[in-house]
Amino acid sequence: MKLKMMYSFLNSDINIIEKKLEATIQADSLLLKQASLHTLQAGGKRIRPVFVLLAGKFGHYDINVMKNVAVALELIHMASLVHDDVIDDADIRRGQPTVKAKWDNKTAMYTGDFIFALALELMANIGKPLAHKILANTIVEVTVGEVEQIKDKYRYNQNLRNYLRRIKRKTALLIAASCQLGAIAAGADEKTHKKLYLFGYFVGMSFQITDDILDFTSTEEELGKPAGSDLLQGNITAPVLYAMEDEKIRLEVEKVHEHIEPAHMAEILKMIKDSGAIEKSIRLSDMYLEKALAVLEDLPSNRARKTLRDIAKFIGRRKY
Repeated sequence: MKLKMMYSFLNSDINIIEKKLEATIQADSLLLKQASLHTLQAGGKRIRPVFVLLAGKFGHYDINVMKNVAVALELIHMASLVHDDVIDDADIRRGQPTVKAKWDNKTAMYTGDFIFALALELMANIGKPLAHKILANTIVEVTVGEVEQIKDKYRYNQNLRNYLRRIKRKTALLIAASCQLGAIAAGADEKTHKKLYLFGYFVGMSFQITDDILDFTSTEEELGKPAGSDLLQGNITAPVLYAMEDEKIRLEVEKVHEHIEPAHMAEILKMIKDSGAIEKSIRLSDMYLEKALAVLEDLPSNRARKTLRDIAKFIGRRKY
């Protein structure tokens, strides 16, 4: 079953969110408007808004309330991607030119800041202090994660703990916040919104580890960027860390830099794939996925819980 079919019963509400997203990024500045619209039209899975809506089903669901939270979380995700592309000096995302490639770094940074600000403006419509505190803390952690990612580039002596902390900030916390804030906005009780936070955190970890695996196992056409791009940009992920347990592979990986010869890079990628590192990374992703599914068992049984379970399994076990 395709991902979108799993939550097709939310289609009318998702259409409302898409329209709200486009309306929200309008700006007096033509440049900001064009750059923001370019980012929005690049597409995306809209996983965070879907999690917001599903979490809202555990409380008093009102799309007029939920849409503000869902759009805010997606905007924060969009803004972080625009900033990431500057950090990574990335010209392509999802098969399309990035904002920094289409315009320049300064435009990308201001566009990201603008989109972040729009998210905060939207959340002002939610009259729940706890929601604002959680969102603020999440943005702080995401920003720290961006800075840590810069520091960790081409740092081959990092360990798995460094990596897990980085992807927690890069991906998992925003998905966790999406789940928790959706429940809080709908007035769900504390036990429920904390369980949904945990579910989102574990799913987010599995999701990012799987993404990092796919960077080695998918084709350029499937990725929308060259395979092995993360390593080429100096981002040390789980498959690389596991592969570097072999000293011979470590010595080769440490030769990677942004101007490495493509043939040499292809040899290194093959060494990583043949090392058993992909299989170890899959087991790590599955560990987080199983934790996420276990948390769901403590939540009330309804259509939303079943859908969360289906989505978790889908995004944690995408094609390797």
